[in-house]
Amino acid sequence: MSKITEAVWHLAEPCVKKAGCSIWDVEYVREAGEWFLRIYIDKDGGVSIDDCETISRELDPLLDEADPIPSSYTFEVSSAGVERALKRPEDFQRFIGSYCAVKLYSPKNGSKEHLGDLAGYDDGAVIIKNVKGEEERFEKNEVAGVRLRIR
Repeated sequence: MSKITEAVWHLAEPCVKKAGCSIWDVEYVREAGEWFLRIYIDKDGGVSIDDCETISRELDPLLDEADPIPSSYTFEVSSAGVERALKRPEDFQRFIGSYCAVKLYSPKNGSKEHLGDLAGYDDGAVIIKNVKGEEERFEKNEVAGVRLRIR
C-alpha cells in the first residue's frame, strides 16, 4: 500500500465505520491523464448509494483539510461490488470456496485467465479448484489479479 492510500485509509476509516460500513480498498490511480482517489466500501447486506454519498460528503472536507495529495484528483466512494478484487490475505481467507477468476501476466496451460473455486491462499500463491475439480496453483509472481465472479 502506498503512503497516500495508507494515509487516506486511516483518515477515512472513522467516517466509514460511523456509516456502518468498512473499507474494502483505497486506490490512487492515473487514468486517461487524470488522477482518481477511490474508496471502496463494504457492508453486510450490501452498500447503497446513500452510504456512498454520506461517506463522500463527510470525508471530502477532511481530505481537503489533511491534504494528503498535493495535486488535483477526482474523489469517488463506491461499493466494492459483487465481483470485487481480492488483494489482502484476509480477503482470500474470507472468500475461500467462492468462485473467482485468476488473471495471469503470462499464459499458463494456454490461458491468461483461470476460473474456479478459491481453494487456498499460501503466502501470495493462489489455489483454485477448476471446473474439472483439479487444484491449480498460481505463484504470487504469476498473478496479475484475482476477482470474485458470479456463476
